[in-house]
Amino acid sequence: MTRRQGCALLSAITALIVGLSAALYIGVSAGDGSAGARDTFAGGRGSHNSAAPASTGVWVGTWATSPSGAEPGTERTGMAGRSVRNVVHTSVGGTSARITLSNLYGTQPLVVTHATVAVAAGHGTAAADPGTLRRITFGGSTRVVIPAGRQAVSDAVRIPVPADGDVLVTTYSPTSSGPVTFHKFARQTSYAAPGDHAADTDGTAYTEHTSYWRYLTALDVLGNQADGTVVVLGDSLTDGMTSTPGTNRRWTDVLADRLRGAADAGRDVPRYGVVNAGISGNRVLVDGLGRPPENISGLRRFSRDALGHANVKVVVIDLGVNDIMRPDVAPTPGAVLDGLRTLVRQAHARGAKVVGATLMPFGGHRGYTPARDAVRQQVNAVIRAGGVFDAVVDFDAALRDPYDPRRLLPRYDCGDHLHPSDAGYRKMAEVFDLDDLKGSAPAQL
Repeated sequence: MTRRQGCALLSAITALIVGLSAALYIGVSAGDGSAGARDTFAGGRGSHNSAAPASTGVWVGTWATSPSGAEPGTERTGMAGRSVRNVVHTSVGGTSARITLSNLYGTQPLVVTHATVAVAAGHGTAAADPGTLRRITFGGSTRVVIPAGRQAVSDAVRIPVPADGDVLVTTYSPTSSGPVTFHKFARQTSYAAPGDHAADTDGTAYTEHTSYWRYLTALDVLGNQADGTVVVLGDSLTDGMTSTPGTNRRWTDVLADRLRGAADAGRDVPRYGVVNAGISGNRVLVDGLGRPPENISGLRRFSRDALGHANVKVVVIDLGVNDIMRPDVAPTPGAVLDGLRTLVRQAHARGAKVVGATLMPFGGHRGYTPARDAVRQQVNAVIRAGGVFDAVVDFDAALRDPYDPRRLLPRYDCGDHLHPSDAGYRKMAEVFDLDDLKGSAPAQL
């Protein structure tokens, strides 16, 4: 073999290795979940997928959740050798779908060798409609490796996704990634099974019930039912922590129903998917504990959890109560307002309009003090005066007791004097002016 032939052979081997590595890791995006990363890997490789969609319609978010931490008890084995079947509820429908998987809190690569998506056979079941089950690929491969701290967006798959329906997203991992990235307060029953049952439609293997969402952080749809996405960034009040499980009574669910119903009735309202980026206990300014920190602050997660979704047109922000209520010494109103204004500037830079919420009362809760309530009232006064957001929804005025404005009205109170009841969540959605979702961000000067 001549020296030239040897060099050519070495170059060919190197190219093969690089190609295999690219195929293995394709679809993996940076841990911040930036919109650029999502767009790069989210649907441009449909030619490798036998179920690839026609390139028509608009990609929007129909469901999402924010990773809130590492699931306790999974540090050593993760979900190795088990199938995870997440149940999620859609806001809008489409003709194709793609998913995002997160290994944000893993300590080792998350290896997924089998993933499927299907429409649920009914409410409250692990069974799939057999005619809808589809295999999911990543860069044309049925296997994806997601490094610790990263996320991956799948190829598009053709599937008729209904609006206001349940969808099953199932993943199988043969090895442990360490701690499982999860969302703690799903208020929705999902499932797990030993072995690879990702392709099962009858659901009988899924004997483990869980109140968590694992790995899955977004479901996008392609179609003509919606023109964009509304992302709601919040804490437990948006997470719906005290809503009735399995009934989709978070205020964001009701908002999605209102928006869809108004559009179907011919009203002049935007046709948007609604996704929930609430994390219970979340604050604007301060992270939770751990490395990486659990319950990342609104400031640090905004790019990923709000702006990182598909075709975001509007961000709704309902944050600040935990900043005021949780620390021994509440921050100044100016500190909270500066944090909120920072989020607004980031959204405007990306062309998204921002609707902000006033902070609801918590009189009677163990975290209440007159000094903390005074901070809340000062923050609300600035918000109402138009000094922060493009539009305002006044949750405080809608849910407070008119005879004692420091407290929630009893029928809107779940009983802990902080979180709403189902009726309270419905009221939050009902006072939201759908016309506030019209328009775009102010022009940047």
